[in-house]
Amino acid sequence: MAGYDSKFMQEAIRVAVENVKQGKGGPFGALVVKDGQIIARSGNTVVPDKDPTAHAEVNVIREACRVLGSFQLKGCDIYTSCEPCPMCLGAIYWARPDHVYYACTKEDAADGGFDDSFIYKEIPLDGPSRAIPFEHRREAGAGEEFRLWKQSPDKVDY
Repeated sequence: MAGYDSKFMQEAIRVAVENVKQGKGGPFGALVVKDGQIIARSGNTVVPDKDPTAHAEVNVIREACRVLGSFQLKGCDIYTSCEPCPMCLGAIYWARPDHVYYACTKEDAADGGFDDSFIYKEIPLDGPSRAIPFEHRREAGAGEEFRLWKQSPDKVDY
């Protein structure tokens, strides 16, 4: 990859600003770039889509994967107007881009009313100790899906 290019960050910021101005969603924008070309761009669409996962980074990963016909973004860079939240961070790691560049920080987001610090604090806690309790309830047959997956001729490593 060629490395950071300011014009792509400016575009991610423009998408975020337009998202707010046009009432399309939250103040976030993201791009996927491959070989110096924008493959996909998106803003946050949580409210209009009524989808808590419709963050700019998740939206742009989905679109770029459709465009590229792949479930991974190897050879791509993600430009995002703000440091990714924990959900987007997970999605980015699963997508495996080469690099992520961000403009604003999670502290900037918190100042704007998008404070994810409580999620970071929840992650290391044991399930029952979390604000939303997570309880392990293993039923008969649990784990069969993984046994079958390991043996499946259709298995794709990712």
